Parts: sequence; structure tokens; C-alpha cells
Amino acid sequence: VQLQASGGGLVQAGGSLRLSCAASGRTHINYDMAWFRQAPGKEREFVAGITWRGRTTNYADSVKGRFTISRSTGTVRNMVYLQMNDLQVEDTAVYYCAARYWTGSQYTDWGQGTQVTVSS
Repeated sequence: VQLQASGGGLVQAGGSLRLSCAASGRTHINYDMAWFRQAPGKEREFVAGITWRGRTTNYADSVKGRFTISRSTGTVRNMVYLQMNDLQVEDTAVYYCAARYWTGSQYTDWGQGTQVTVSS
């Protein structure tokens, strides 16, 4: 699938942002989706994931209780969101959405990334 992320921006510490990711292309098949992020000089890291039907979500320890991943319902389920609350300076990164076709497999399809900058 092709993925298009949006919603990044500049926010003060303690603020909120909502990222969106739209999938297109192979929407007739099931796929899990996730958000990853990469800060300057650091490795890309997993942030949150959600299964096809949205029944299972998981989060990195660093964002638990602050971030919420969700997915559109219905037949296509091609939108995924990341609600980010109580943002901290260390959340500053480029955020990427990703898709995989089997739970437990590698994420193979990636969006272009959206910048999130949190100021103190």
C-alpha cells in the first residue's frame, strides 16, 4: 500500500497533536499499521501499532498513557491516527506510518514522514 502521513507541526511542551496516515492501493487486503519515529542522530523506533480490525494495539513504554493509536472502521480501514497528548521535547522526531501484511512480520510499506517538533 501507499502511505501518506500528515498532521505534524510545532507545539509547546504539554501540548497535543494528531497525526493521520492515509493508505491507498492494495486496500482489498488486510494489513496492520503502525507509527515509528526517528529523532536526529538516533535509530528509528517503534511508537505504536494496531491490527487490521483495531482489536489489538501496542505502544512503546515511552509513550504509554500519552499517545493513542486508532484506525478507521468499515470495509476499507485505510486511515490510521496517532493522538499525541502531553508532548515532551524528547518526542521531537520525524514520524512515519508503516504497514505490514501479517501480524508479527516486518513492516514493509512506509510513508514519507511528518515532522513533529516540541519546544520547551
